[in-house]
Amino acid sequence: MTDSAPAIDANLDALRAEALQWITDDPDKAGRDELYRLLDGLPGTTAELADRFSGRLKFGTAGLRGPLRAGPNGMNLAVVRAAAAGLANWLDAKGAEGPVVIGYDARHGSRDFAVETARVVTGSGRRALLLPGPLPTPVTAFAVTHLDGAAAVQVTASHNPPQDNGYKVYLGRELGGDLGAGAQIVPPADTEIEAAIEALGPLSEIPLGDEGETLDGTVLDAYLAAVASVVDPDDPKRLASVATPMHGVGGATLVKAMERAGFGAPTLVPEQAEPDADFPTVAFPNPEEPGAIDLLKALAAEEGADVALALDPDADRCSVAVPTGDGGWRQLSGNEVGVLLADHWMRKGRTGTYATTIVSSTQLKAMCERRGHAYMETLTGFKWLARTSPDLAFAFEEALGYCVAPQFLRDKDGISASLVVAEIAAGQAARFATLQDRLDELAEEFGVYETGQLSVRVEDLSEIAACMKRLRANRPASLLDEPVTDYLDRLPEADVVTVTTANARVVCRPSGTEPKLKAYLEVREDTGGDLTAARERARAGVEALRAEVAGILGVPH
Repeated sequence: MTDSAPAIDANLDALRAEALQWITDDPDKAGRDELYRLLDGLPGTTAELADRFSGRLKFGTAGLRGPLRAGPNGMNLAVVRAAAAGLANWLDAKGAEGPVVIGYDARHGSRDFAVETARVVTGSGRRALLLPGPLPTPVTAFAVTHLDGAAAVQVTASHNPPQDNGYKVYLGRELGGDLGAGAQIVPPADTEIEAAIEALGPLSEIPLGDEGETLDGTVLDAYLAAVASVVDPDDPKRLASVATPMHGVGGATLVKAMERAGFGAPTLVPEQAEPDADFPTVAFPNPEEPGAIDLLKALAAEEGADVALALDPDADRCSVAVPTGDGGWRQLSGNEVGVLLADHWMRKGRTGTYATTIVSSTQLKAMCERRGHAYMETLTGFKWLARTSPDLAFAFEEALGYCVAPQFLRDKDGISASLVVAEIAAGQAARFATLQDRLDELAEEFGVYETGQLSVRVEDLSEIAACMKRLRANRPASLLDEPVTDYLDRLPEADVVTVTTANARVVCRPSGTEPKLKAYLEVREDTGGDLTAARERARAGVEALRAEVAGILGVPH
């Protein structure tokens, strides 16, 4: 105990010195005061202070995302100033000449971070175009090409908990090219921007300008006109719909888009209609989370709606629920919505490449093969889907992301996807049918594709590596008593293993955003004339596959 005491004291002194050095360069008084309180609380606050100085939030392909707190390992004005300066310097180094478009959502700190970014951009000698208020991420992604920007920043943490915020970066046409215009950055841009951040001197030496130019409503109007144009004006429009923006910024934009496209305004869940940075009615503001759309389903039943739509807080993703016929409502999976949207465009005669990710349902591949459309798969993430092909017709990922209009927005967009879902639902309603009926027709045509997940949250990230090692060391010869027909290990490109049989598939990978190991499960069954029985067999197959994969990985299921 005596020998270790000097080491503990030395570590504490080093931590205190690091915090004081950060404080001298932190431009935000609230942040400085926050750290002073932690210093005053030492040694009782050692763990909290050490966590904040355990490293700096790294700038990756998803930009920045982290908890709102002072210190280098958090989202705050100091970290945002550094990120904006690194981005501005990188744009200068690349010779990009256009302005930077800056959007933000309604989370805590979002507008302040957006304004700070604008001040850094104008201080670097470049125009900064600030969107006129809290708006969906897709509006920013649209605006960067519409306004011929060099890049765009959206301040948002998407569907993260209320205590988080984040920073997404999009490229314009000049640096993004035809495939990357309006898409999120990909390597090596992320590492180059990170290097530019690391090369910065003191934050106090970063030149700051004014708050830039605040745009008027014309950019939003142009976005609304574009998304409304995706809908066929001659298709049925009579539809009873309900929706929720889940306390985010998509509600007003969705209502305007629906009305612009010729539908009636959806009835919004009143408790969730207005932006609220605390997200009071949901444990996690993510439509995928259990219980997150309970209020929406209750409203849909009360209103006798044809379809229910849920946006995530920054409105780049959407979820769909449909009536079950017995008064209840069922939330569709992202794969089911993706297949409905793809089928719609195919029946509309849209040509080009249909794309999805390696963890999404293989039903899209089967549809493309039978109907004569080009098909591509990418790693997870819309930054890859956006860049699949110059003739991209449609792209989706199972995590509720859909690109229905790549001609003007190469990113996922919950607003435009909602409009196309509404178009399909209205067409079904006109023939006294539902979205579920169309899914049943597709199942009869292509078979039942039942999907599920095995998701294992860990405290120690080494547990994920150990699971992947076990999978690679014990390559399964069969799944569900079917021989394995393909085993694909994507190392070193990606830490992903895919195991396939004639009627089953498993894709295992670490989560890119959470301390989780994920296994994506799929079982296919021919209907044999009995769709209900086929669905029951497929669901049972997914449950059996979940247990089998858990055994291979050595994790509970």
